[in-house]
Amino acid sequence: MTTPADTAPLMLFNSLTRSLEPFAPVHPGEARVYSCGPTVYNYAHLGNMRAYVFADTLGRVLSFKGFALKHIINITDVGHLTDDGDDGEDKLEKAAAAQAQSIWDIARHYTEAFWDDIKALNIRQPAEWSIATDYVPKMIEFAKSIADKHCYALPSGLYFDVSTVADYGSLARAATEAGEGRIEAVEGKRNAQDFAIWRRTPPGESRQMEWESPWGPGAPGWHLECSVMSEALLGFPFDIHTGGIDHREIHHPNEIAQNQAFACSHGSGARFWMHNNFLIDRTGKMSKSSGEFLRLPLLVSKGIHPLAYRLMCLQAHYRSELEFSWDNLLAALTRLKRLVMAVATLRGQAAAAEAVEHPRLAQLLGDFAAAVSDDLNTAKALTVLDEVLAQKKIDAGQRLAAVAAMDAVLGLDLLRLDRADLRLRPAAASIEAAQIERQLMLRKEARADKNFAASDAIRDDLVAAGVEVMDGDPLGWEWRIEV
Repeated sequence: MTTPADTAPLMLFNSLTRSLEPFAPVHPGEARVYSCGPTVYNYAHLGNMRAYVFADTLGRVLSFKGFALKHIINITDVGHLTDDGDDGEDKLEKAAAAQAQSIWDIARHYTEAFWDDIKALNIRQPAEWSIATDYVPKMIEFAKSIADKHCYALPSGLYFDVSTVADYGSLARAATEAGEGRIEAVEGKRNAQDFAIWRRTPPGESRQMEWESPWGPGAPGWHLECSVMSEALLGFPFDIHTGGIDHREIHHPNEIAQNQAFACSHGSGARFWMHNNFLIDRTGKMSKSSGEFLRLPLLVSKGIHPLAYRLMCLQAHYRSELEFSWDNLLAALTRLKRLVMAVATLRGQAAAAEAVEHPRLAQLLGDFAAAVSDDLNTAKALTVLDEVLAQKKIDAGQRLAAVAAMDAVLGLDLLRLDRADLRLRPAAASIEAAQIERQLMLRKEARADKNFAASDAIRDDLVAAGVEVMDGDPLGWEWRIEV
């Protein structure tokens, strides 16, 4: 029987053509996706993590549509400069010097912290995490293969001549040197937009990470890394390359130029280039240069479950700017609680999820499939999920099956979470959960004895300690979240 997921063609916005296009895989039945990963010189902020919620949602939709997914996310542990335009210091080297630590230890620490954030957001593991330093020999071979026709050497390293490939910068729409993809000047460059393939270690300096190459000791350029790893693991052409919208202006055009040179073709390396928009923070605390910036553990320290942030992202289209505010986040947490409570009720009513046979549920599954097939319209898909939960007269097992199918795409972990799982203790709380339970027991005894003055006093003490007492609610209490 044809499933609702099969009936709606998957339409995706291709940044390269600036248009919606039907997804047709390079390899029948497969979907090969490469996502630009973090540079592990610092912790990832919430804006960074939006890119991985988006990429995970894309992967889940591809799986929902029946494709065998091969998703690669890289870890940049070398080569990324403090300015994307071949200017400044290496971010890893700078962090290692500032913290007086081994650059390898710095990379390992921040990689593991990033993986913790990935797990907290219920982002599925990719087929492989490609670590840039593991691929340096392949990067040197890649650079050697294009050097004669497309590159030239300067004292500072090997540079790619963008005039040697067709339509350089078309992804960023940078037709002139003053365009969006402009790169900072380096003395001796032929074109302002030329970029480093290999950065030679300056005479008299030493780096913790450097390799021998035909162009002298040094390290690969940041742009080279993604071209090499995506080709090595997915092959050219592959289906989809994702990243934040900031990559659309310099990094991805440079990847495309390298891919064209390597493959000796006008192909970009990927059929689709997809970009999520920015998370906007009016307080200015999204930037890592601000010191204490907005991170996922900060939300947890305030008692906000990480999946509330995932839901906040899903409530907006990935190509739209999303404004971060604590009010928006708390609203998403409230919505998540309602979803978890509704699904928990279904779980209590049904022995197990059943096959969806009811025509109304089949229609809603079709509506959900149409929404996510329309360039990942998760905001609309969430309203369809609400409709499923509102069908009180339909068998709970069938509704649970419909929810399971939808949550496989949304990734909110609704079939596992309980409301108590969302009750995270704020770091500033002055009372422990066990003490709260003891106080509530004393309050219950006081109420049974009609000692309402004592009961009210206990309640007031709990409120002062940041606890919301909920009479008549099976959960009993929640933390009062102050932001």
